[in-house]
Amino acid sequence: MDYQYIQANDVQFAYLEAGPKDGPLALLFHGFPDSPHTWRHLMPELAARGYHVVAPAQRGYAPTAVPANKRYQLGQLGLDANALHEAFRGGDDAVIVGHDWGAMTTYTAVNLEPNRWRRAVTANVPPLASVASAFFDVDQLKRSWYMFFFQNPLSEMVVPMNDFAFIERLWADWSPGYDATEDLVHIKAALAGDDHTLAALSYYRAMFDPAYQDPELSDAQAASAAPTTIPTLYLHGRQDGCFALSIVTDPLAHLAPGSRFEVIDDAGHFLQLQQPTRVNKLICEFFDED
Repeated sequence: MDYQYIQANDVQFAYLEAGPKDGPLALLFHGFPDSPHTWRHLMPELAARGYHVVAPAQRGYAPTAVPANKRYQLGQLGLDANALHEAFRGGDDAVIVGHDWGAMTTYTAVNLEPNRWRRAVTANVPPLASVASAFFDVDQLKRSWYMFFFQNPLSEMVVPMNDFAFIERLWADWSPGYDATEDLVHIKAALAGDDHTLAALSYYRAMFDPAYQDPELSDAQAASAAPTTIPTLYLHGRQDGCFALSIVTDPLAHLAPGSRFEVIDDAGHFLQLQQPTRVNKLICEFFDED
């Protein structure tokens, strides 16, 4: 699949596309460190069901442009998703899927403008309000060490060293046993160049440092932590080495009525690649429901 381009929210987004253009819109958002190619198994499944499937590269991930405003906070990501919905002329039957940072993008987008979306699927980052204790758990803090390392300018040198060996190690730790050779080709291309590497790290800096947040986006930012407003399927890999399943206590308490929670066996953080048949079936069945 070749990238195409569209302007939304003052950013030129690159995206992969499948399915009929007149079908209901299905927007698929990747996380870190990843690329739109992470959806290569799901895209044809949704396209076969008549969806117009669009998988964008998130802002700052090549070949999407580095935004002029250098904003990567959650409120901004949710606004991007809704702007892409508008750009692709999606209707109220649109669906949205997000993994990792894409999950947080999804929570924010559907809470900001629920009338744009019929159903949502998120994976491996539960609703933020359901994991408030994560940063008080020593084992999870060990898993999340990279978030704090990314606050240091040294990370801008370390991450791309030795052909992104740092990224290869994260994938090996987060999804043990998975051969990420194909994925890493696309991920390294998405992060190549100082501007794109810095963009990916800035997502994490915007989590903790107010200097990376726009005060005018405070309302959009608040939407990222609110309970979801539409039915949402939440998926989590049982062997996730990034975000431990033990921290995921009761996501349904923070999801709209009609939501579901499924644990995917024999999968780590990148469950959509490790168990595509199981994951695709759950997502398609969920979208088939009224």
